[in-house]
Amino acid sequence: MPMPGSSPHSSTQIPHHPATKHPATDVPKEPDEPSGPVVWVTGSGAKRVGRVVARLFAKHGYRIALHARSSLDELQSAREEFSQLGAPCMTTTGDIRSYEAMQQATDSIRAAFGQLDAMVHCAAVWDWKPLEETCQEDPQTQFEINTLGAYNVAKAAGLAMVDQPTGGRLVLVGDWAVARPYRDFSAYFVGKGAIETLVRSMAVELASRNPNVHVNGILPGPVMLDPSVSAQRAEKILQSSLVKRHGRPEDVAQAAYFLATQSFITGVCLPVDGGRTIYAPNETESVAHPTFKPD
Repeated sequence: MPMPGSSPHSSTQIPHHPATKHPATDVPKEPDEPSGPVVWVTGSGAKRVGRVVARLFAKHGYRIALHARSSLDELQSAREEFSQLGAPCMTTTGDIRSYEAMQQATDSIRAAFGQLDAMVHCAAVWDWKPLEETCQEDPQTQFEINTLGAYNVAKAAGLAMVDQPTGGRLVLVGDWAVARPYRDFSAYFVGKGAIETLVRSMAVELASRNPNVHVNGILPGPVMLDPSVSAQRAEKILQSSLVKRHGRPEDVAQAAYFLATQSFITGVCLPVDGGRTIYAPNETESVAHPTFKPD
């Protein structure tokens, strides 16, 4: 998947979601103390979509909480990058399969920044295997990371936002192809397919506790082609979209920022797929996994 490329940004600035102090740390700030809304982006250590999402929020004045489980060296590198950009930044770690770990992460964010205004969940795994070779552990692993992990992150961040008078925004990343699944990814689609239900369920659960907590999702198409994908394969992927261009991480970042700054949208999953949900010339033309070899 190609590294993030340039992307046109609208000249119209969407107002930030108002910053909120957690009651336990509601003390006057010193004039030189950093302020501004806070976003937590999971899966933002490695140089992938999560890092690009965090970078866009930083450009809009957000304080950044990064997250990684295993790419810890890259996580520290990312923190240095944001510090050089002048963006207040902290790091969190932990396995998203553990609710306790995610609760500790949100606690550390509020301890450091005093609030948590937005969360974008990008951490996930993406594997494929022919149905004949799939064993019980495959869907179990996908479920634990892509479903249970998303649940834990959303619950931990969402309940933290419930405590804040102005609430917050959750954005979960799913996959466009759950609506039109292609072959050899059955275990993956079981895990990712739950994201849309999770978005709707969490939107109801959290808003019933604080109407200012909103939950939405993004269903991206291929947005970051691996360098190992051949030029011929990349062209087929491009032609499988209605807009006839490759998706970019910036497309996901812009959608996440849009959803994180709205006050009348909740329980919605937004396709960011170049039209693939409604059109594809062949069921496997859009598969961008670097090791997948269609017939």
